[in-house]
This record gives sequence, structure tokens and C-alpha cells, in this order.
Amino acid sequence: MKMHRVGLTTQITIGMVGGIVFGLLFGPLATTVKILGDIFLRLIQMAVILLIFGAVIEALGTLNPRDLGKLGAKTGLWFLMTTLLAATIGLGSGLLFKPGLAVHLDQLQPVGATAKATSSLNETILNFFPTNIFASLASGNVIQVIVFAILFGTVLSRANQRGQFSGLLTLVSQLNQLTVKLVMLVMKLAPISIAALMAGIVAANGSQVLLPLFQFLGIYGLATALFLVGLLTFVSWYAKVPIVGLIRGLSQIIIVAFTTTSSAVALPVEMRDAQAKLGVSKSVSQLVLPLGMALNSNGLAMYVALVCVMLTQLYHIQLTGVGLIQIVLLAVLSCLGTVVVPGGGLVALTIIVPTLGLPISSVALFAGIDWFSGMFRTVANVVGDTTTAIAVAADEHALSRDAYKSPATAPKS
Repeated sequence: MKMHRVGLTTQITIGMVGGIVFGLLFGPLATTVKILGDIFLRLIQMAVILLIFGAVIEALGTLNPRDLGKLGAKTGLWFLMTTLLAATIGLGSGLLFKPGLAVHLDQLQPVGATAKATSSLNETILNFFPTNIFASLASGNVIQVIVFAILFGTVLSRANQRGQFSGLLTLVSQLNQLTVKLVMLVMKLAPISIAALMAGIVAANGSQVLLPLFQFLGIYGLATALFLVGLLTFVSWYAKVPIVGLIRGLSQIIIVAFTTTSSAVALPVEMRDAQAKLGVSKSVSQLVLPLGMALNSNGLAMYVALVCVMLTQLYHIQLTGVGLIQIVLLAVLSCLGTVVVPGGGLVALTIIVPTLGLPISSVALFAGIDWFSGMFRTVANVVGDTTTAIAVAADEHALSRDAYKSPATAPKS
């Protein structure tokens, strides 16, 4: 009888469940194993900047300059549409279910941080542009690295069309291949590492960690599910691919995103599965996915919009039409240059909350469940990025639909 090898997706799922059970059974003792998960995250993150840097340069460098502008415009338009949709769903969910009315805060603290928050937004935009690319690489500043890589890749594309610097492009491509192999080697540790990570989180917080804002998490999870169902259904129709194959190809990406709460950690898996399981060409996936990680945080936009509505309800503030539009716009802007590691949601809230005239201390209400909300947030982020890559590839006739065939229906070689 032939033994079937257990896939990595199944192994990670087993590890996640086992880690939760271990954390509940052994309590504080289980926190000692969390270091295994922390080491795993560091091993993945150490290669992410190099992977993004090389992938964007290679993707742009191999494109015809005329195609580059068209592909970039399509990608940006998809990012904008999906982010606006996510922010609108978050806003609508808050208005419909009113999670903030379950708790009453009588005092609204005076806020004098609006000017400071505006300055912070200006500084955030300015900080998109590096003064020293080596400093940006060393500090792990994703958005600055991407800006430099876009400019460098664009110049390399033009030179490559004239037959110049082809050796440099080959070197970048080889470096990317080695980086991906390194990440895939580390990914073999994922099942046991994620088990340790989940055990430590559950042991440190206890099962009651969800109770204070359980309603908020439930609403956010429902909103995320609504967003994913709508997005996957539309992309399945738009790209003319079977939705079952689409879900199957996204399954491991979703599990890694859900268990690590990090778009950066999920990126190598996205890039691999987008090509191998979802039929996206290498040229499209290497451009769209790294850009999406830094610029297209659908889950964060939804999260920020829902949090802002909940806070206005907590402090009994009546929202006008202008206020609703302001929340959506701020939620979309907060996605630019988002921190792509766990905890990025709190960073975004510290900028957005004072801008709305709400006390900065309100952010602390959500700190205790940031890891759990990050699960939904990261899933929406990576699915939004990957489906954008599928849609753009379909537009560019760079999508292989054979990848969506199940083993039973795929033609035998």
C-alpha cells in the first residue's frame, strides 16, 4: 500500500492546533517553547528584504519599458479598488453591528495631537524616499527599498533593451533563486515553529484574552470573510478560473498568513504558490506581490475603519457623512508603507486615531488582541495581493490555467 506524504499545509495546520492545545494544557510552562517560533520568524525575515529587493529589480529589468507603465498602472488600480472595498466593508460592519455600544466610556479626553499626527503623516510620505539605500537595507525599511528597486529596475530595463548590463540582470536573477531556496529551506521548520509560536501566545494570554473585545473580533472576522468571498468570486469570474482551484491554490498561503500574522513571512510562500499553483507568470508575481506587501494592506484598511467607528461609538461621537469619508480615506492612506511584521496595526492606529480627534490612549484597548486581529488582517492582505497578481496576469495573458486542474483531471505526461 502506497503511503501518501503529508503536505506542508496539513503539517502547519496540525502544528497550529497542537500548539494551542499545548499552551492551554501546560500554561506558563509552554511560554518557554515560544523561542523556537521567534527564531523561525527571524530566519524568514532575514531574507525578506533581499528577496523583495532582487525580485522587484528582476521583474522590472526584464520588462519592456512600454509594458512597464501599463503593468504598473493596472496593478495600482487593482490595489486601490480592493483597498477601498475593504475599508468600506469595515466601515459598514461597524455601523451595522455597533460594537462600541457594548461599552461606555463617559469621559472624552481633550486631544491636542492633531497637528502632530498630520506632521507624522507628512513625515511618513517623506520617509518613503531613502537617503541611503544601504541604511534602508540594514534597517529593513521595506518601502524605501521598494522605491529604490523600482527606480533601479526601470533604469536596468531601459539599458537591457539596448543590450547593456545583461550580466547584471543575470546575477540578480541567480541571487533571487538562491534566496528563494534559502527561504524554502527555512519553511521546512514551519510546522514545529508555528506550534511553538501558538503555544507561547496562548500560554501568555490565556483563553480569556478574547473576552474583552470578543464582539469586535467576531465582527472583524465576519467582515473579513465577506471581503474574501466577494473578492474570490469576482476574481474567479474575471480571470476565468475555477473557484475551487483558486481556493486550493491559496490554502497554504492563507494558513501561513493566519498563523504568523506577518505579510513579510508569507511573501515567499505567496511568490512560490502564485507561480506553481495559481499559474501567475514569474514576471508578474515578482513585481505585484512585493509591491502589494508594502502598498496594498486590505486587511489593515478594514481593521482601521472598523476600529475608528468603534471608538466613535465608545465616546458617543456622531459621525457625519464627511466623517465617514474621512475614515475611509485615512484607512486607505494608512496602508502606504505599512509595517509588514506583527504589530503593524497598532502603529497605524497611533497615526490615525489622533487625526480623528480621539485620545491616543484608546489604542491600548486593542493592544491585547492585536495578535488575534492580526490573523484576520494578514489573511485579507495576502489574499488581496495574490488575487491582484492573478487578475493582472489574466489581463496580460500571463496566466496558466492548467495550474488550476486537480491531480485527477490534469493530463498525464
